[in-house]
Amino acid sequence: MLVEHFIFSPSVNFYRLQQAMSQYFGFVFLQDQDQPFFACYPKQLQLPDDQQLWQRQADFSYVNHTQANIISIQFNGSNQQQQALSFQGGYIAFISYDFAAAQWIKPKHPVSQPTIIIAEYDLIIKQVQDQWILFCDSTLTNHPKILQLIEVIGQVTVPEVPLFTLKHAMQARWQKQHYQQAFTQVQNYLHAGDCYQINLTQEFFTEIQSGKLLSLLPELLDLTQAPFAGYIAYEQFELLSCSPELFIEFSSDGKIITRPIKGTLPRHADPKQDQALKQQLSQSEKDQAENLMIVDLLRNDLSVYAKTGSVNVPSLFEIESFAQVHHMVSEIQATLKPNIDPWQMLLSALPGGSITGAPKIRAMQIIDELEGDARGAYCGSLGYFNYDGSGRFNILIRSLQRYQNQLSIWAGGGITVASQCEAEYQECLDKVSALLNFINQHQ
Repeated sequence: MLVEHFIFSPSVNFYRLQQAMSQYFGFVFLQDQDQPFFACYPKQLQLPDDQQLWQRQADFSYVNHTQANIISIQFNGSNQQQQALSFQGGYIAFISYDFAAAQWIKPKHPVSQPTIIIAEYDLIIKQVQDQWILFCDSTLTNHPKILQLIEVIGQVTVPEVPLFTLKHAMQARWQKQHYQQAFTQVQNYLHAGDCYQINLTQEFFTEIQSGKLLSLLPELLDLTQAPFAGYIAYEQFELLSCSPELFIEFSSDGKIITRPIKGTLPRHADPKQDQALKQQLSQSEKDQAENLMIVDLLRNDLSVYAKTGSVNVPSLFEIESFAQVHHMVSEIQATLKPNIDPWQMLLSALPGGSITGAPKIRAMQIIDELEGDARGAYCGSLGYFNYDGSGRFNILIRSLQRYQNQLSIWAGGGITVASQCEAEYQECLDKVSALLNFINQHQ
């Protein structure tokens, strides 16, 4: 548990914190619903892809080792959460779709960018009500680097940020006819009995002329109001997620919640038409069928680790409204068996069923065959674990990923035998149109 060390003045806002803290190694941001926080200077940062392990020294320099030890966590066994779930110090992790999928299939497409990043943090700045407060390990309170960080954040001016610009507008890698061809192949697999739902997605891409994705974070948070947004970076890789989807929430007593999204319609500026669209989604038998397939898949996934009889579905087909779209959301709860390592359970549950299909392994094989490229971060997960095993991880949808000067965003949806190609294609556009319009303003 970290200690409260310093309360910043009201003049210190989100933008200043972002600008000041992003100068330091291991900078990360998580929205964490209504408890946003920044972190930097990790105790250690692991990249298991190439077995790199960066460890912080006493002077806050970093030494690179060649053997990374994956984290192991146990629940503390308390009967109830002592306070509202939030990050209290522990591990922040990014797991890409490709890393997760490789546990189950042999992907055909090479991946150049990092596929997994794990970092341990004992220094964070978190918003508590209307104040930003620095929390750190008690041994760090008088460390010169911490005092320097407080001073930098308190400065009136912050460094100028290079303007973010694109070489050209983001565009779909597939022409519409390519999507139609892939959709037809998905239907062939569905009718042949390989799967009963396959999540087909497509990529939109461009090249970056200058600047970093990080500079877009405040505006994108305002635009999307995404409860599970986040940012993480390493060298030439950046990930900026505006995700609305919770993958798994862990309580310290072993209770878990997953809230898959399956079913989408756009918002409308006119309140009456917006309500009509919400009602239309609520009554859509097709979307209910797709949602139920994923609920059943996740119930099965969780039952491997859950106590007998503890898996239940307290809500089904609820409609939640976000800034640009309405989503159909269900909730599955369970209590994990004793001695389950939540980190290992998280890895084994990835990729999430809502972004693969069912049965999961065959769906992933078909996705690998038809989509034509690695998804990268898209449909992976970003989140945190406290030391007591509590934590929260998202599904990386509505997420911008950058490697070197290449920028991409993906979108798609679950395809069943009842799906219509035109409607599914339009759903892809509905999900990312706001992000595409925003990004394309930066040409």
